Amino acid sequence: MYQIIQYIKFLVKSTNQHGVHSPFVFNLVTKCFYDKTNYDAYKHILNYIKDLLKNRTSITVSDLGAGSQVMKQKERSISSMAKNAGSTNKRAKLLYRLVNYFNPKTILELGTSLGISTHVMSLADQETKITTIEGCPNISEFSKANFKKSNLSNIDIKTGDFNNVINQLLPNNYDLVFFDGNHQKEATLEYFETLLQTTNNGSIFIFDDIYWSKGMTEAWESIKQHPKVTVTIDTFFWGFVFFRKEQVKEHFVIRV
Repeated sequence: MYQIIQYIKFLVKSTNQHGVHSPFVFNLVTKCFYDKTNYDAYKHILNYIKDLLKNRTSITVSDLGAGSQVMKQKERSISSMAKNAGSTNKRAKLLYRLVNYFNPKTILELGTSLGISTHVMSLADQETKITTIEGCPNISEFSKANFKKSNLSNIDIKTGDFNNVINQLLPNNYDLVFFDGNHQKEATLEYFETLLQTTNNGSIFIFDDIYWSKGMTEAWESIKQHPKVTVTIDTFFWGFVFFRKEQVKEHFVIRV
């Protein structure tokens, strides 16, 4: 019910490119968000998702984050996990366009899961160095095998508690950080604060499911107000954070 109410509010507040006066955001919306190009990679992305949806293999899952709002079983099939994954075909395509548009050289992903987003980002730029962290050893092994099968050599998958792995990775810098593994307010804010030191002027933070719960929305509101944050974009399912010092602090609510 919470998400439904928030989505109605989002629809009332949101807009498209019209009324966006920031050239940076206008170009992002028109040339990336609304890019209608049918990229060849989309076929590979769709096939990868379809293969997961057909996979009846069951694995034992240990949740280190907020868990799933849909699935509570410890033993889960790959197909059911894929069905309830946040990376829909639409979002996967958008993520592909984002990596293609910004061309980040280094990416950090918190929450590998079945590797859909990781797969997409790798396809978007084979030169990008991707580090992805997964808390569950069995899911990590499954995704690692899939990356190898798909010949995605620019992915380095780490297994373990996010905090522990992040601290081991510091002080590396990242052009893009995708937060998609722990939907708890306190954990999200902690990861955000820790990873601020890895940013540069052009870095992008993407937060998945900012309306997952009241706590996640509160975390998103806190992040928007942070003094180092300039531009933020709310697309309902994702929240985008930019640190461009040349930008006036501004918040956008955009329908994608």
